[in-house]
Amino acid sequence: MWSKCRGITLVELILAIVVIGAGLAGVLVAFQTAVRASADPLVRKQMAAIAEEMVEEISLRPFAATPNAAPAPCARDTFNDIDDYNGYNVVGICDIAGNALPQLADYQVAVAVTNANLAGLTAKRIEVDVRMGGQRLALVAYRTNWAN
Repeated sequence: MWSKCRGITLVELILAIVVIGAGLAGVLVAFQTAVRASADPLVRKQMAAIAEEMVEEISLRPFAATPNAAPAPCARDTFNDIDDYNGYNVVGICDIAGNALPQLADYQVAVAVTNANLAGLTAKRIEVDVRMGGQRLALVAYRTNWAN
């Protein structure tokens, strides 16, 4: 008598490999998408830090306009009041003395300072716009003439 051997055929084995391969490919695509997007929070945090630093730097300047010398292209070392920052627009982040930071060369910063009225108070509206790739972060702050 012949005993029946139990096992899998070659067709079943090939079919199993195809099904497992397709499932693994789907998982790898999902993993690749997740890994690619994992840097986005870091970019957003860096953009927020840049914007907050600029708003703080501008807010600490005197409210009243005073004459100053023109700065070097990226520098802000001669800015001596809030209005000097209006129209500041650079690609690549620089420190206040104008030294480029190579790690942040892909970021762009634009600043707009306009007059505002807050319930009868004279104020300045400070808008800092930071861009990186296709992402944008805008931060708006107000500064009154509290020093006088």
